[in-house]
Amino acid sequence: MSADPRPEGDLVDLDLVRQIFDEAIPFNRFLGLRLLTVERGRVLASLPFRPELIGDPLRPALHGGVISMVADTVGGSAVWSLTGPGDRVATIDLRVDYLRPGRALELQASAEVLRVGNRVGVSSIRAFHPDDPERPVAVAMGVYTVKRAGEV
Repeated sequence: MSADPRPEGDLVDLDLVRQIFDEAIPFNRFLGLRLLTVERGRVLASLPFRPELIGDPLRPALHGGVISMVADTVGGSAVWSLTGPGDRVATIDLRVDYLRPGRALELQASAEVLRVGNRVGVSSIRAFHPDDPERPVAVAMGVYTVKRAGEV
């Protein structure tokens, strides 16, 4: 991972990342998406199953948009963990490869930052069920813009 060369004290507080992810983002709160772990350049999150998340009632299988939202959110959070206080992160591009149907179970997703530069960060993401983490439901690559604090 190529990380921001700033010293640890110049990076965003990881407790703040967790607090905003879990409590301040209304969509995450609505869905129950929570961070399980947050480290510099790595996050793991969990989305509890709810019947409203089903996209194919005949299987039943999770809606692809739900899987993609979780992937995008964890990818951006991993990049954010390597930025400075007041920096912001927004999605530029997200590519999701759906490998198998998401079952009517809790979904977890992990993201690892591959690179963070001055303006752009890239995360590799896996979405999986915790009972079978070696068989991902989807893999994704997220590209995020980094807007540094104080920039217009």
